[in-house]
Amino acid sequence: MKLKGFKLFLIFILYSLFVSGQNSVSGYIYSKESNLPINSAVIYKDKSTILSQSNKEGFFSFHTIENQINIVVYAPNYREKKIILNIKNDTLLKIELSYMKFNLAEVSIYDKIREGETSNLKDVEHLNIYAAKKTDVLNLENIVGNLATNNARQIFSKIPNLNIYENDESGLQLNIGSRGLDPNRIAHFNTKQNGYNISADALGYPESYYTPPMEALREIQIIRGAASLQHGTQFGGVLNFVFNKPSQFKKLELTNRNSVGSKGLYTNFSSISGTKNKFSYYSFFNFKRGNGFRPNSDFNLKNFFTYFNYKFSKKLSVSSEITYMDYLAHQPGGLTDQMFYDNPLQSNRERNWFSVNWLLWNIKIDYKISQKQQCELSFFGLKASRFALGFRTNRADQIDPLSARDLIKGDFKNIGGEFKYLNKYKLFNKNSVLLLGYKLYRAKNKSEQGPGNDMSDPFFEFDYENHPFYQNQSSYLFPNFNFSFFGENVFYLNEKLSFTPGFRFEYIKTESDGYYKQINTDAAGNVILDEIILNNEIRKRSFFLLGLGVAYKPNNKVEVYSNISENYRSITFSDISIINPTFSINPGITDESGFTSDIGFRGRIPSLLQYDFTLFSVFYNNRIGYILKELPDGSVKTELNNVGNAFMYGFESLIDIKIADVITENKKFNVSFFINNSITNSQYIKNEENGIQGNEVEFVPKLNIKSGVNIRYNNIQARFQYTYVSEQYTDATNAIESNLSGTIGQIPDYNVCDLSIELNFNKIKLESGVNNIFDSSYFTRRATGYPGPGIIPAPRRSFYVTLEFKI
Repeated sequence: MKLKGFKLFLIFILYSLFVSGQNSVSGYIYSKESNLPINSAVIYKDKSTILSQSNKEGFFSFHTIENQINIVVYAPNYREKKIILNIKNDTLLKIELSYMKFNLAEVSIYDKIREGETSNLKDVEHLNIYAAKKTDVLNLENIVGNLATNNARQIFSKIPNLNIYENDESGLQLNIGSRGLDPNRIAHFNTKQNGYNISADALGYPESYYTPPMEALREIQIIRGAASLQHGTQFGGVLNFVFNKPSQFKKLELTNRNSVGSKGLYTNFSSISGTKNKFSYYSFFNFKRGNGFRPNSDFNLKNFFTYFNYKFSKKLSVSSEITYMDYLAHQPGGLTDQMFYDNPLQSNRERNWFSVNWLLWNIKIDYKISQKQQCELSFFGLKASRFALGFRTNRADQIDPLSARDLIKGDFKNIGGEFKYLNKYKLFNKNSVLLLGYKLYRAKNKSEQGPGNDMSDPFFEFDYENHPFYQNQSSYLFPNFNFSFFGENVFYLNEKLSFTPGFRFEYIKTESDGYYKQINTDAAGNVILDEIILNNEIRKRSFFLLGLGVAYKPNNKVEVYSNISENYRSITFSDISIINPTFSINPGITDESGFTSDIGFRGRIPSLLQYDFTLFSVFYNNRIGYILKELPDGSVKTELNNVGNAFMYGFESLIDIKIADVITENKKFNVSFFINNSITNSQYIKNEENGIQGNEVEFVPKLNIKSGVNIRYNNIQARFQYTYVSEQYTDATNAIESNLSGTIGQIPDYNVCDLSIELNFNKIKLESGVNNIFDSSYFTRRATGYPGPGIIPAPRRSFYVTLEFKI
């Protein structure tokens, strides 16, 4: 459709909506017991879209073009109320909510609606304990931003101290790190979906090539390092994607979202959900395609998900999930510093491709033993592959000679089961909550490397027939096994003070069974050595992790908390097997260990202010990183090894101010402002290599700021956001100048601005925006492998428009 035709179509839609007329719904919300007005009660449509919020007099109002809608009224400490409204012209309501007495054995807050754009997890949610932990929850329904392309800079704007690789405008992969951890493919988080693992191999290869579409999510839960006890040993903690729930009010609800944007971007997200009697379901299909902002960066993605739940009784429910994702992406390659400053949009790689195929499944059984006891049994599995094909060299500016391409195949198969038991009990007449669980996990993965063909197509098969003496040849099997047993207990000394000790026992067995070829040639290119070197290694280790958290809540709006927990990270098979021309791997590389700690102060003043201040520290023993090492022949090469012991510490803060009732008390006009700031210091405090001790740790910008303003008038919202990240290093030697491959050197500071607008007309929503408004040229990543090697430029200015229909 031409631009002029699109404008006429848009004008016609808006005109039709307005001329149809809107009905006004208003009223007052009172406490049934005291008959006093309730402040900050939230009115939701279909338990998803926020319609209004009551003021201190209990008054609320909203407009709708529908004649009948289902609303949910929710206020803290009150029982939620569901109402079916039949609307005739203007409607005035009086709503009474019943007070809900706090009883730890009876209250389940897991399915309650989150308030605002961000919130914190409760002490106990479903079968999880989050007391005294640094937690953040992103409520996707309330975020104004580019969800169609999973724009992490906007989506995670209110989560302090996240470092983001901004090299992918399509949103195919999420790259975030926290507190000095490498952002590459979320590898330092326990990455989960609805509570179960989704990475390639939670032990041997914890990278996630699959990212759920943000349009399908209800919320994203981030629990920092103290999550190591219950969810896994990673230093980063847990990143859990929680999908939308089935519609509780309809047998059939349809949502369709279509987005268009710069450089040929088109995405479609279509979902279907509903509930009938004891059966509920949710399913979606997501399609993306685009040309990318650089040459040779086109992509195509298909993603399917389905969820079923059946409640056999009030005590027993069984659910199942299947996720399938497949994408193919052209890789434009990396740049040297000189190439980036000459033209950051250039590409000299036309034959590089990346393909991912991801199949996940989960079966979950929930059983409520009694009012105080509940258990859950979850089975999950993965069958996936990722193929990387292209010309790789240690010089990013080298012209492709059109010879054999390097092909790396990864096949991942894993299966696991986790059992959790939660008991809410009394100890010396005080509330306590006990969580116990265990997890069994087995993986059998395969990694192969060899010659691809010398063509330009995305053909992911080895070509040994034409290239029998290709040097980078290897084949490995990685059978891994893990058993863990964990427990945590919340002890409430009184209504305000609690402490939460915990433990985790881990048994890890990792194996590598394979070979690599050593092929030497003379000056004329004749093969003088063709040798197969076998490699068979088994590593076993078992250990305990311990932790303790303390929380003090003088009231239900303020909390002071502190925690300390041990962490552990085993080496990945990519650390020991894949041959990379840009760096070598030290054969003595070992696992990493350490601990994380937090001291925080958080709270909110309803309808006005939300705040979260945290002092944190991370001690990282045997941290794996890159160093420049001089070889016996006088040459210098980058080496991957245990660099030394690192210490990161700093201050994180989030202040979100809501200026309510600016013009009228019916919330037609509202302005809010937020600033998310983190100051981080880092240092290598002990190491074996010369010239490292006292250096700053890589991937640690000292200053990380995201700030913005939201303006809402009736059903129109606009958001402007500013991001600033200071310079950071990419290796332990703190090299400022780059090497020939562009993989080592400083990442300069950068700032970028975004603007998003949203118009919500109940069943129809229109979203639009501009990312990187001022077309800033910057980069956040120096890739050592794919999609590099070299500098990967960040996306330039881009536009998007999304139209959503919901029926």
